[in-house]
Amino acid sequence: MSLLAIQIPPRVRPPARAAGDAVPATEFDYVLSANGRAVTGTGRATPSRMPKADSVVAVLSDADVAWHLVTMPKSPASRVRAALAGILEDALLDDDEVLHLALPPRYGAGQAVWVAVVNKPWLSATLAMLEGSGLVVERVIPPWAPDGRARGHFSLDGSADGALRLALLRAEGAVTLRTAGTLARALLPATSVTVRWTATPSAAAAAERWLGQPVAVYSDAERALKAARGDWNLRQFDLAPRNRGLQVLRNAGRRMRGPEWRPVRWGLGALVALQFVGLNVAAWRAQQDIDQRKTAMGALLQAAHPGVKLVYDAPVQMQRETDRLRAAAGRPGDGDLEVLVGAAAAAWPDGQGPVQTLKFESGRLILAAPGWGEPQLAQFRDRLKPAGLQVELAEGRVTVSRGNRSAA
Repeated sequence: MSLLAIQIPPRVRPPARAAGDAVPATEFDYVLSANGRAVTGTGRATPSRMPKADSVVAVLSDADVAWHLVTMPKSPASRVRAALAGILEDALLDDDEVLHLALPPRYGAGQAVWVAVVNKPWLSATLAMLEGSGLVVERVIPPWAPDGRARGHFSLDGSADGALRLALLRAEGAVTLRTAGTLARALLPATSVTVRWTATPSAAAAAERWLGQPVAVYSDAERALKAARGDWNLRQFDLAPRNRGLQVLRNAGRRMRGPEWRPVRWGLGALVALQFVGLNVAAWRAQQDIDQRKTAMGALLQAAHPGVKLVYDAPVQMQRETDRLRAAAGRPGDGDLEVLVGAAAAAWPDGQGPVQTLKFESGRLILAAPGWGEPQLAQFRDRLKPAGLQVELAEGRVTVSRGNRSAA
C-alpha cells in the first residue's frame, strides 16, 4: 500500500501575532513510499500537486509537539478531554481552547501515559488547507514519542546562520532547542545512559563536533517514514476525521490493503485459487464422463451396425442405419407418408370434408385446409399430439410433422 507522508514545517511564531494566529505554510516537503517501508521519492509541492497515494499522513516537527506525563483519570469517554485539561491546567502555558490534546493508541484508567499537546488553531488551519486541496489526511503523527529510550536528533534550524538544533527525547520527556549556550549540554542524559544519536546529512559534521562522538546519518525523509509506520494519531476529539459516504468505503479499502489485513487477503486469494482448481477438476471429470459415454455409444453403434467404420455422431448414425434397415425390410417409419396420412385421417376434424390436395416432403405432410378456423385446428392438433405429431396452419395449408425427430 503506497504512503504519502507530508512533513509539516515548524509553526511560525511572529512576535506581533498571538500564538494561535500563525499562518500555515503553502508548500510542504513530502515523502512517497510505494510499500510504506522504503522511500520511493521525495519533493516539495503545494497540496494540490502532491502525488497520489493509498494513505496520506501529516508528520509534525519536534518543536510543535509538547509532551506531558499524566495518570489517566477514571472518566467516561465523552469526558476524557475535559478531565485531561483539568489535570494539565497548571502545566500548560496557553488557554485550554487554543490547545489540542491527544492520547496514545492504548491506555487505561490509572495508567501513566504521555499526552501530546499541539497548538489547535494552527493545526486546524493546516489540516483545512491540505484537505481543501483534495487530500484526505488519515493521521497526524509526531516525529517520535517518549517510550523510555533516550534519543537525540540533530538538524539545522534553517536560519541564516545555520544554527544546530537538537531534538532530545529523555525519560523526562522531549525538548527541542539550539545547541548554542549551556542549556543543551545541561539537559543531556547521564553518561551511563545509552543514547542513540542521529543527524540529518547537512548537520552530521557539526553534530559530531559538538557531541564529540559519531552520529548516525538519518534524513528527514527516513525519519518521517519511520514515524508514519508507528501507530500514533493526533487526530482525536474534535479534530478526529469525519468520514461520510464514499469516504468511509475508501478508508475501509485502504485499511484492507494495509499490512494488518495481509493474512486475510492471502486467505481469500487461497480460497479463490482453491475454488478455481476445484471447478477445473470438476469440469475435467465431467468431460471424462462425456467422453466415456461417447465411446460407449460409438461401440454400441458399431456392434449393432458392423458396416459403420467411422463414428462421428453416434445418435444420428444409429437413426440413419435403423431407418435404412427398416426401409430395406419394407416397413414404414414414423415419418413416412403412410404413417402420417393414417394419423391425419384418424384425427381429421369433425364436419370437415375430405382433403382436396396433399404433398409429402422430408417427413412433412402438407394438406389443403381451406376454411379452417381455430376450433378445427385446435381439435386436429389435440388429436395428433399424443402421437408426437406437430401441426401448423399457414395460408390455408396444414403441415403435419413428427416432433423431436433427428435429421437424417
